[in-house]
Amino acid sequence: MRHLLYAALAVSAAAAPIAASAQPYDHDDHGRARVEDRRDHDNRDRDHHDRYDRGHPDSWRSRAEWRGFNGARAGYWFAPGYGYQRYNPAWHSAWRRGGYVPSAYRHYYVQDWGYYGLRPPPPGYRWVYADGDFVLMALANGLIADVIIHGY
Repeated sequence: MRHLLYAALAVSAAAAPIAASAQPYDHDDHGRARVEDRRDHDNRDRDHHDRYDRGHPDSWRSRAEWRGFNGARAGYWFAPGYGYQRYNPAWHSAWRRGGYVPSAYRHYYVQDWGYYGLRPPPPGYRWVYADGDFVLMALANGLIADVIIHGY
C-alpha cells in the first residue's frame, strides 16, 4: 500500500508543472483588444531600484555634503560636509630610501605597474601608491627601496 501511495505522489508531482504550463497565457485578458504592447518589461535591475545614483552618474553632486565642490584646487582638499580645507605640507611624508612605509599605506598595491611605466618589482617587493607617489616597498617590513615622486 505504501508503494502505491509513493507512486501516486511521484506521478502527481511530475504532472503538476505540465498542467500549470498548459494554462492559456491570456487567461485574464477580460476582453481587452489584442494590441501588441511594445513596452520593455525587462526587470534585470529590479533589485537596484533603491540605489541613489541609478541612471544618474552625477547625482552625487546634488547631495548636501558635496555642495560647494568645484573640482580640485591646488593646496586644498575637499572634505564632504565641511568644504575645502587647506593642505598641510607637514602631513605629507617625505618618502626616502631606507625609510619605512607606515602600515596604513602598505595595502595600496599597484596591480598593473607596467601601465604606470614602473619596472617590475623584484621578488619580495611591491609597488605601493601613497600620497600621489609610487614607493617600492619590501613586503616583509615596509622598507623603502625606491621612490618615484608625483608619478601619476
